[in-house]
Amino acid sequence: MSNSTPKVGFVSLGCPKALVDSERILTQLRTEGYQVVPSYQDADVVVVNTCGFIDSAKQESLDAIGEAINENGRVIVTGCMGVEEDIIRKIHPSVLAVTGPQQYEQVVSAVHEVVPPKKDHDPFIDLVPPQGIKLTPRHYAYLKISEGCNHRCSFCIIPSMRGDLVSRPIGQVLDEAERLVKAGTRELLVISQDTSAYGVDLKYRTGFWQGRPVKTKMYDLCDALSELGAWVRLHYVYPYPHVDDIIPLMAEGKVLPYLDIPFQHASPAILKNMRRPAHQEKTLDRIHRWREICPEISLRSTFIVGFPGETEEDFQMLLDWLDEAQLDRVGCFEYSPVTGAAANELPNHVPDEVKKERWERFMEKQQAISAAKLQSKIGWEMDVLVDHVEDGVATARSYADAPEIDGVVVIEGDYGLKPGDMLPVVIDSADDYDLWATPLLEDEE
Repeated sequence: MSNSTPKVGFVSLGCPKALVDSERILTQLRTEGYQVVPSYQDADVVVVNTCGFIDSAKQESLDAIGEAINENGRVIVTGCMGVEEDIIRKIHPSVLAVTGPQQYEQVVSAVHEVVPPKKDHDPFIDLVPPQGIKLTPRHYAYLKISEGCNHRCSFCIIPSMRGDLVSRPIGQVLDEAERLVKAGTRELLVISQDTSAYGVDLKYRTGFWQGRPVKTKMYDLCDALSELGAWVRLHYVYPYPHVDDIIPLMAEGKVLPYLDIPFQHASPAILKNMRRPAHQEKTLDRIHRWREICPEISLRSTFIVGFPGETEEDFQMLLDWLDEAQLDRVGCFEYSPVTGAAANELPNHVPDEVKKERWERFMEKQQAISAAKLQSKIGWEMDVLVDHVEDGVATARSYADAPEIDGVVVIEGDYGLKPGDMLPVVIDSADDYDLWATPLLEDEE
């Protein structure tokens, strides 16, 4: 290998948690003097970070590996599908190495073997920003607070891929958040497999940040993050009782009034078969109470229709629950069997055409709810964060919109905005998913 700068291509698939894994690997490689390049042709080796959650994601991962092999030939595979090395090697025998999720050191070692780092690399000259390499735009970043999950939901194989819950030390999480904000991050998206369980494995041990004690617990984490001056958005929050304690922080403006809670269903029978934690029968009461404390709270969730054993009565119960819950943003999936999931063994699988028909009815119901929610925001004044600007049109997000999954706020007209700008707007109009707004410019006197 010549002493030219070694070059790595990177393909990152799957969820935000996988994106954080990619960022860690890239940060380490960049620190060691590797250059990250955007094309197969320029790369000395390509790393594919895979997703293995459902069968369609696995197929996408296998296709991405195949494309990298065809275009480049030297491919290292990592991520969630890496736990199925035999399947990957059977289809793509020429891959150079396969590692599982969170195996950062093994990935970096595999890259070293294929493309050794430069001998004369000087980390003080080949600068890496202290917050690491971000694959997201500079103004928002994912903050991963733990790995793994203690639940054993019957449709999910994440614990078998990523293991039981392991919370990161709170001082480390807060230090990372502080570095990000100092580097220009305006929004921190808190993620994990189960954000509300943060610290339970450590018995909520007290850590230290800026010389003061802070408990390794969701409430204390949110309270400390609120001091940094950035938006704090909570994802993947199971509705345990202590989540109620977070709502006053939202009402006080300390964290965004936004909760991403994977409810999955409303029928007690289906929830039992799903082996979902947290009791559902009181959920509606709690949602009403949250709105009393923080009226502007925006709730997003995901649901599965067509789960094995789901009857028309179960499904109707879900539609009625939606009417009552009035959630702001909702994603819905038709149940699809995942290799290795316990739900595969359940009786009374729902025919595909029934799943599809239920999915369509579900989406029609929720679309009407979401559209009405957005219409009610016309005339509101709110702060928005600009994500990108093109041809004089700025695409921004409000507190109610997570990047990539929720709607956007469109600002038409050349106001000189740029990505990362935060500004007050008034909402002028709405469609089923998005809002249109005008900046509230200060009166010039």
